[in-house]
Amino acid sequence: MLSSTTFHFLQELAENNSRDWFQENRRRYEVAKSDFENLVEKLIQEVQTFQDLGATKPKDCIFRINRDVRFSKDKSPYKKWFAAGIGPGGRHSGRVDYYLHVQPGNQTFLGAGMWSPTPEHLAKFRQEIDYNPQDLKKIIENPVFREFFPEIHGETMKTSPKGYDRSHPEIELLRRKQLFFSHTFTDKEVLSPQFVTAVSKGIQLLKPYTDFLNYIFHDEADRLD
Repeated sequence: MLSSTTFHFLQELAENNSRDWFQENRRRYEVAKSDFENLVEKLIQEVQTFQDLGATKPKDCIFRINRDVRFSKDKSPYKKWFAAGIGPGGRHSGRVDYYLHVQPGNQTFLGAGMWSPTPEHLAKFRQEIDYNPQDLKKIIENPVFREFFPEIHGETMKTSPKGYDRSHPEIELLRRKQLFFSHTFTDKEVLSPQFVTAVSKGIQLLKPYTDFLNYIFHDEADRLD
């Protein structure tokens, strides 16, 4: 369960996003960060019941609150949210993991999927869809999955990808440059005792999809070697 004081800190940070304010409220930040770490620890324990995360710790999963402003017009130094990439090895594993984003204003969400694929990974995805679309469709068209994750997020090509005819029966999937699913939680849900259970349920639903992507992106090549 996340504390309401953590939400209050993030709300005030959004209104006072400056280094001076942050330094004056650093103690509050440390308390809020510790609260989020406890939440991620509980999630790791829940996920370990159905997926081996190895020795992954909260510090492996949690993203820094500092923003990279080098190439952004928005020079606000801090993010207005806490976030974690939960999976074996944490956020730097290089594999597709589960992304948890906690932000006041009913903007908290759980998501996973193909978001920033390399050209090689995108080619592998399209090849798999061309030869065997049913494995993916069985996952993402499952009624229980779609009830929890009703929308597909991400970019789609306006034309057909090179090498694929526009009349291909799976052309809509082949046009996907990104294929990301997310579920949004209200602030009331985030602050409820059932939040960890709800997120864990979502992760269980996402697991077959992340397994699918990790297999074609990483594991398939390893098995062929």
